[in-house]
Amino acid sequence: MISEERKERLSKKYASSKMNFGGPGGRGPGGPPPMSMGKGFGKKGKKGPGGPGGPGGMPPMKKPEDTKKAVKRLISYLSKDMPLIVLVFVCVIVGTISSLVASYMLRPVINSLTDASGTAERLLKSLLLMAVIYIVGVLAKYLQQRIMVSVSQRTIERIRNELFVKLQKLPVRFYDTNNHGDVMSRFTNDLDNVSMMMDQTIISIISSVINVVGTFCLMLYTNVWLTIITVVSVPLMMKAAGFLAGKSRRYYSAQQAALGTLNGYIEETVTGQKVVKVFCHEQIAEEEFEYLNYDLRDKQILAQFFGGIMGPVMGNLSQVSYSLTATIGGILCVLRGFDVGGLTVFVNYSRQFSMPINELSMQMNTVFSALAGAERVFKVMDELPDDPDAEDAVELTDCKGHVILTDVTFGYNPDKTILKNISLYAKPGQKIAFVGSTGAGKTTITNLINRFYDINDGQITIDGVDIMKIKRESLRRNIAMVLQDTHLFTGTVRENIRYGRMDATDAEVEEAARMASAHSFIMRLENGYDTMIEGDGANLSQGQRQLLNIARAAISKAPILILDEATSSVDTRTERHIEKGMDRLMAERTTLVIAHRLSTVRNANAIMVLENGEIIERGDHAQLLEMKGRYYELYTGKKELD
Repeated sequence: MISEERKERLSKKYASSKMNFGGPGGRGPGGPPPMSMGKGFGKKGKKGPGGPGGPGGMPPMKKPEDTKKAVKRLISYLSKDMPLIVLVFVCVIVGTISSLVASYMLRPVINSLTDASGTAERLLKSLLLMAVIYIVGVLAKYLQQRIMVSVSQRTIERIRNELFVKLQKLPVRFYDTNNHGDVMSRFTNDLDNVSMMMDQTIISIISSVINVVGTFCLMLYTNVWLTIITVVSVPLMMKAAGFLAGKSRRYYSAQQAALGTLNGYIEETVTGQKVVKVFCHEQIAEEEFEYLNYDLRDKQILAQFFGGIMGPVMGNLSQVSYSLTATIGGILCVLRGFDVGGLTVFVNYSRQFSMPINELSMQMNTVFSALAGAERVFKVMDELPDDPDAEDAVELTDCKGHVILTDVTFGYNPDKTILKNISLYAKPGQKIAFVGSTGAGKTTITNLINRFYDINDGQITIDGVDIMKIKRESLRRNIAMVLQDTHLFTGTVRENIRYGRMDATDAEVEEAARMASAHSFIMRLENGYDTMIEGDGANLSQGQRQLLNIARAAISKAPILILDEATSSVDTRTERHIEKGMDRLMAERTTLVIAHRLSTVRNANAIMVLENGEIIERGDHAQLLEMKGRYYELYTGKKELD
């Protein structure tokens, strides 16, 4: 059983089971409330300044922030198929009116049976007319459903495309501070809910509204007094529907957020499964998953309960109204001479009048679930992208790779400075190495050169041009990076290497692989360069994946090369082979190297030793050893890297 301490930790980690895109880590600043894993709905959580009560209880869940805005945005996507939507409206109107008129045709049919003057010919004509009307209604409903499915799926396609395009434009900061599984949930669960609403619910709501109005008009035409009796029950039904809809809306919003949290936990656990097994964390992972799964279960119980009882409650209320109408109608037939056909039609209409209201209430759970999902999707779309390039931004053409940092100061958060007045330069063909403790700011420097983040103060120039005045795409096109964390895409080995430069020839791909010492192992694969890579390189060793990443950087021919622990995943023998290839690769490039293995930076033109965001030593290998400072301690093993 999960301990109270771990419950509290999970509560802090997944406070309110939602993503807050504004803050670090995707969580609001509010403290977590006490939680219950017990029976029923649990205790009510207290609300902190940054988020509602935590999982397991019956917290004051967050309503959709702006339902009208979400509806308007969805309509804006639908409006791009306006001609088809108009046609759907026409079909809905025709189908609904056909149903209403066909129901009214029961009056002459029944009267012809009960009236002594009725004839078989009159009855047959009435039945044929009813059949024609019903056939028209069936065709209209078939067309409306067929067209609406097409419209809704095209709309979802547009939203999905726009969401994916937006993700490509969001800064690295967004991915550093948000759970990947929850972001992916926007593409699946949330958009699926929106799709379901568009496929079924929109037509149902429109049809129900027209049905209510049309039925009311025909009821008035049939008998005013019975209409008044029937309509009296409507406020009670609307009151009940409004109460249940309000509850349902809140709980469906919380359910979607909890589902995103659970998906995020599954994604990070599956991705880090080796780490889970290495540290024997399986039992803990199971307990934490069970805890979050219980949280989702409790929220789903509340959402499904209030969404599910709408139908029975509204149905029972409509049955009361139906019984009352039938009773009074029977009395009118006896005392006031109301025709039997009219009573039959009216009783049918009274049931038909409550059914659309009942159907509307039942559709509310789908609507609120979809609106909650739409809001989550739109939150990502509304995230601020990278600042646009300056109006006078230029293309970086014929780049030589002369990099200069002047008094650069930077912090990921305003209250914590990571780099302090960093100044350095790297000339074309030079190899500049950064060493130092973890967190000293080595990777941060490379992030700033790529403009993954913008500096707070100082200046970075390439070939004398301030990078703030260089178009981002042009800047990054001139920089190749090999990261410590490898990532390969589904496709062949050849395609993964060519990712560095899509117009590269097969010969250039092989040349890059040879330069990275990857050619020999590639040729030992089943299909050589045409071998399919699966699951981010699951069929390759970690070292082989890194060699392909290095080959990808080699083929780009970018004048600036950044190696962030590029050889950390390969053995010493392979590293020596790579170093030979790297020497060829770096011959005419400006190379910035981050390394913990000091043996890999001995041949660097300059080595920068960083501590606490400052360069405390600089020089080549021999000079730094002579200084007998921090680098000397690290190299000789008198003091280990943190």
